Amino acid sequence: MIAVVGIGANLGDARANVADALARLETEPGCRLVAASSLWRTAPIDAAGDDYINAVALVETTLDAHALLAALQAIEAAHGRERPYRNAPRTLDLDLLLYGDAVIDSPSLTLPHPRMHERAFVLAPLLELDPGIAIPGRGRAADYLDTVADQAIARLD
Repeated sequence: MIAVVGIGANLGDARANVADALARLETEPGCRLVAASSLWRTAPIDAAGDDYINAVALVETTLDAHALLAALQAIEAAHGRERPYRNAPRTLDLDLLLYGDAVIDSPSLTLPHPRMHERAFVLAPLLELDPGIAIPGRGRAADYLDTVADQAIARLD
């Protein structure tokens, strides 16, 4: 199964945290990093704090969606991720955006990620990796770029 993982950080050495998350995705049992986008700098949305460093990764996995989510949360915890309030600054944030074309609505996991089509920090790196990718139930991801044009984003590498 190919999963799409959003990666972001805005506390500490955000670039290093994103790079470490990519390295951990490569070595996580049941996972293989297939591709990673460039790094992107974005302003926080619905929050205060420093700019984020973001990326998107394509991960081939033998884990089911819930087990992959648990693995992502363990990587966050290893980086000291705390959740004191909604949209709090983060040492590392890993979001399971897509799991193949699965549509899941459970108490612990909603796929596709419910706001991914509203976020430039997801769409720009995702489309860098796969310009024709579709979001199950929504259509082509590229069709949402105009709706996020007001969100500041800059490719870093």
